[in-house]
Amino acid sequence: MVVHSVCQASLRPAVSTVISRGYRGDAPEPTIIEIPLPPWQERAGESLDIKRKRLLYESRKRGMLENCILLSLFAKQYLNTMSESQLKQYDRLINEPSNDWDIYYWATETQPTPDVYQSEVMEMLKEFTKNKDMEQRLDAPNLEYLDKSS
Repeated sequence: MVVHSVCQASLRPAVSTVISRGYRGDAPEPTIIEIPLPPWQERAGESLDIKRKRLLYESRKRGMLENCILLSLFAKQYLNTMSESQLKQYDRLINEPSNDWDIYYWATETQPTPDVYQSEVMEMLKEFTKNKDMEQRLDAPNLEYLDKSS
């Protein structure tokens, strides 16, 4: 009879109970380390051609894939036609903020853009991010478009 009741108990559906472990051992509480970044400075004496090439590279090599895709596609479409003033705005926008998520949230209008970054280029980026033509944007563009000889 005891065996029968034990077997019956094992056939009952298990009740899911989440047990949290309060013991963390001797591990210290996690701390966030802020690594100070040097302040953004406009590069003096940089030609517009070199600036465009640098910004194209920096648009592609981001700290997160979402911005890599978004900014590299934006750069492909707009960098070659941006004025010197617009290039400066774009340079500051992608290089001064220390957190790539901030740029993403501003571009997608999830968070308000701080006044210092609110510019003509930010408006272009916000409009580009809306993707009104519903283009498929799953990856950064291939680099073939950089080869002007083809």
